[in-house]
Order: sequence, then structure tokens, then C-alpha cells
Amino acid sequence: MNNKLAGSCFCGEITFEVVDSFKAFYQCHCHQCQKLTGTAFASNLITDTVNIKWITGLDFISTYEHPQRSFSKAFCKSCGAAVPFINKSKTSLIVPAGSLDTSITMALEANIFVSEKACWSTADSAIKHYSHYPE
Repeated sequence: MNNKLAGSCFCGEITFEVVDSFKAFYQCHCHQCQKLTGTAFASNLITDTVNIKWITGLDFISTYEHPQRSFSKAFCKSCGAAVPFINKSKTSLIVPAGSLDTSITMALEANIFVSEKACWSTADSAIKHYSHYPE
């Protein structure tokens, strides 16, 4: 049986639950994730689009979708924290790992788009590296 995991934004206006049943767990080092997070990479869990129950704060969620690229981001209008969103192709729910308040059972699988990593960043060498999105 899979556990339910609680998540929230930084200010607590948005709360949600997901089931600890993820397809993948990646740290993405692409330029877009660097810009969207303001850090060296984004740590995202990928799961089914229906694997979320919003508890509070739907009206606090704002979404940005890049007009020419398949990039999206959802965040709290109040505190700016990243929250889960369905990707632009509508195939997966992306859960920012840092938005979870409880521990996951899945281990980090890979660093992806490492060919674009920030010059000041190092990628964990104990896990797989991909210069693209894994198949």
C-alpha cells in the first residue's frame, strides 16, 4: 500500500496530498530549470496526472507556460514557492520535491540535461547522468 504524502507552499496557503507512487525522480540541470528555480537544478518527481488531492489554496496557484517551448511552472501567488502542476503535454504531474512536507520512499534516479549545468555546480556522480531527457 502506498503512503499519502502531504505538501504545501512556503506560506501554507496551498496544501495538497499525493500518493507516494512516482514514475521518476530527476534533478534537471537545463537552463530553463535554472531560470525557473534560481538555483543550479530543479528536483522533480514525476507521477500520474490524477495523483493529487488539493486540500487548500487553489485560488493561490498561478501558472506560467512558456509560449514557444514545452515549459511550465506553478507557484503560490503569495510566497512564490513552487507547487505541483500538470506538464504542458498533459501527460504527467510534476511535483517539486521541495514542496513535500513528508519523506518519499523513492531515491533520486538521475541528473538530466547535465550538458547545460551551471559552471559553478557539481552533479552527484553516484547517480546516472544524461545530456537529455531519459527514454
